[in-house]
Amino acid sequence: MLPWGGQLRKGSMAPSFKKCIVALLVLLATSLSIKTPPALADDQPQKRTITISGKGSVKAAPDMVNVSAGVESQAPTAKDALAKNTAAMTKVVDALKSEGIAPEDIQTTNFSVNPRYEDRDDDRPRRIVGYNVYNSVYVATHDIGKLGAILDQLVSAGSNSIGGISFGIAKPEEMENEARKLAMEDAIAKAKLYAEAAGAELGPVMTISEQGGYVPRFAAAPPMMEATAKAVPIEPGTEKLDIEVQVTWELK
Repeated sequence: MLPWGGQLRKGSMAPSFKKCIVALLVLLATSLSIKTPPALADDQPQKRTITISGKGSVKAAPDMVNVSAGVESQAPTAKDALAKNTAAMTKVVDALKSEGIAPEDIQTTNFSVNPRYEDRDDDRPRRIVGYNVYNSVYVATHDIGKLGAILDQLVSAGSNSIGGISFGIAKPEEMENEARKLAMEDAIAKAKLYAEAAGAELGPVMTISEQGGYVPRFAAAPPMMEATAKAVPIEPGTEKLDIEVQVTWELK
């Protein structure tokens, strides 16, 4: 007898009903054969770590110096201002070469021609009363002892604009590597101290990151002065390079 009260005669089961029963049996067998998945990775205990920063500093005397020198010229016409500036800059470049500066160490960095307007207090358009021409060169030398004489020669030759002076290290890689070693030694010493205080030991290094590096130092340009027989006194001082590392260890 069927659940709804009817009767199913022998041999009268519909084919579709048979198919439903077979499908249910297959699904049941499949679900029983599925194994329980292993625990997820997030359920595993996390590794203990320690992250420490270390710093390394190295000082050295600079072995090169750069200086910017230029000439600004004025004249009623652009042509006259340009001619005046060209003559003055030619003297400046010749003076640099006379001090032993190689042509490849003299580079033009700025050149401009601009109109000069009259000063007015009313709203009427201002008239052009002349032109300004500016030309500057960037000079590099490894003979720092000559810097004072070079500055004096620039002024004597007609340079009326001297930019910032920068001292530097031509090849800072050796300084950087030494600072890196000192920074790692500092980080390792601190990490061992903390690990021992916590009753642990340092395991393998997991990550290392670095900050810092060499940055040339700029000095203020000397005030413009009349040419003198005595070289301008310049003190190069020392260059400092700082490297900071951040290191993460696994704790044992």
